[in-house]
Amino acid sequence: MPKAFHLHRVPRHPHAWWALLALTQAGAAALWWRFGWQLGLPALLGTHLLLLWGVFRPQSALYSPVLSRLPDRDKHVWLTIDDGPSPETAAVLDLLDAHAAKATFFLVGERAAARPELVREIARRGHGIGNHSQTHPSAWFWALGPRRMRAEIVHCQDTLRAITGVAPRWFRAVVGLANPFVAAPLRDCGLARVAWNARGFDAVEPDPAKVLARIERGLAPGAIVLLHEGAGHGRSLETIGTVLRRLNGLGYLCVLPEPDRAASTERS
Repeated sequence: MPKAFHLHRVPRHPHAWWALLALTQAGAAALWWRFGWQLGLPALLGTHLLLLWGVFRPQSALYSPVLSRLPDRDKHVWLTIDDGPSPETAAVLDLLDAHAAKATFFLVGERAAARPELVREIARRGHGIGNHSQTHPSAWFWALGPRRMRAEIVHCQDTLRAITGVAPRWFRAVVGLANPFVAAPLRDCGLARVAWNARGFDAVEPDPAKVLARIERGLAPGAIVLLHEGAGHGRSLETIGTVLRRLNGLGYLCVLPEPDRAASTERS
């Protein structure tokens, strides 16, 4: 497994996107001025599509570094479980134990504050804990302004650190969508953004077989697998169990990228 410090990329220049914005808009304006709307308008629309691609593509590093897979040639995967803690967390932990699997739980701050004993149990059993925002505003996270974005990230960081005594090192954007205002609070909290490359849409798909089939399309050594707990359809436990059994059957080991889940209490 590659060392975490090679993977843990905190944004260093969180406001660099302003330069990109200025250059692209100036270029489009210059084309419009010189050649007219026939060339200037497509150029303007193209620059806006580029900026939107950075928002709506979870694996895009346009606004901040993002880890989408592990550079690992062994049959290791990073299993990540979003949206907890939930009433299912204890059962998820038992499933992981039964399959000798480790996972990182990307937790929602207000849900963690309501179930702190589950957060501590996740850590006690040797799993990772990541920041997944304070309130999980799934419909609008991608559109949050700088003040609200900072509050979502920093408040969750403070909540999880208060419960476990350790500041999370990894962050996953809500629904995976990040905007230009994500990078500054990530830098200030010492957080690195994580996406995925194997996803089954299990938060909305109730059929574990269909979820597994989608995940298998992206499955390879170093894959980052995205799952959820507490989905409204009520079949998250069944889905997680199905995926774990298949991973075991294929010889994959679910591991954490960091050598020590509590190795860092860096910037908060």
